[in-house]
Amino acid sequence: MSRLAILLGLVTLLTACGGGGGGGGGSSNPAAVTLGPQQLAVLYAEGDPLSESIARAYQAARGVPAANVVGVPVDVSGDQISPEAFATLKAAVDARVPSGTQALLVTWGRPSRVAGACAMGLTSALAFGYDTRWCANGCGVTAASPYYDSDSHRPFTDHAMRPAMMLGAASLAEAQTLIARGVAADASLASGSTAAHAWLVRTTDAARSVRYLDFEALARTSVAGITLHYQDNAAGTGSNVVANQSGVLVYFTGLEVVPQIATNTWLPGAAADHLTSYGGRLPDGLGQMPATEWLKAGATATYGTVDEPCALTDKFPRASVLVKRYRAGDTLLEAYWKSVRWPGQGLFLGEPLARPYSP
Repeated sequence: MSRLAILLGLVTLLTACGGGGGGGGGSSNPAAVTLGPQQLAVLYAEGDPLSESIARAYQAARGVPAANVVGVPVDVSGDQISPEAFATLKAAVDARVPSGTQALLVTWGRPSRVAGACAMGLTSALAFGYDTRWCANGCGVTAASPYYDSDSHRPFTDHAMRPAMMLGAASLAEAQTLIARGVAADASLASGSTAAHAWLVRTTDAARSVRYLDFEALARTSVAGITLHYQDNAAGTGSNVVANQSGVLVYFTGLEVVPQIATNTWLPGAAADHLTSYGGRLPDGLGQMPATEWLKAGATATYGTVDEPCALTDKFPRASVLVKRYRAGDTLLEAYWKSVRWPGQGLFLGEPLARPYSP
């Protein structure tokens, strides 16, 4: 990431630092209901036994209606899909999911991006359709999500989009573990008796630490039931990592590779990600740490970009929005999606319905 990209990222964050902003505005008062299994469609790849078995496992665990488990045509042999093949997939999704569906869960692991003139994360392409305005090459500004920091719990009804999340499991056993983690999260922190911690880390990697202003601002606030830790190692005199910590609910940082994440004890429903260029470029991150490593370590959801986004903060989750929305009772899919203003190049991964707090 270039010096110009860093400066652009800082400018973007400063202009948006006041919070609030998208679709339904910045109010922290949630609606009376949240996204539930009746509003979620679970997609599996037709002809792929693993994808379908994961979809059925999710249906059983979450009580998703049978009509909401939908097979769609997609070739799972490659890491990316062409815009033409994606158009066929998107048309099938739109035609086959029940009309009341508000969000989507993808149960295959590949393809995870749509690659044409530029690359979109599959989850964002499913939400908005493939269009270059969502994935401008280089350091370009992309289209803004109407769902950003929104009060909406019915994004298709309110914004004509179905936010999607890819489960991110490579096997049925991995999927079952992740699903169980999400189910265990439900109402687990509502009583306030469990200690939950959010770690916000500014590292020595300046290009990947452009979110630090938001980290600082969040750490100066008080969030009921969550202890906020801001770890500033910009000077290199401390540590770039969080290790051997318990009760981890949130861990946001910026590094190409984040070591020792499996040494932490993660709460069910934990969200974690690292700002880097290719964390969502599965399966290998082009040499950077794939976002799926967070799920293997114990997190319940994560995020990464599939193409060079440059250090523009609006292309990555904003911790202050995610924590606010999650603490107010949003599901993990809702809170994560609402935290990214420009999500076109991003891939959302994890168990979507985890909801530790009550609205």
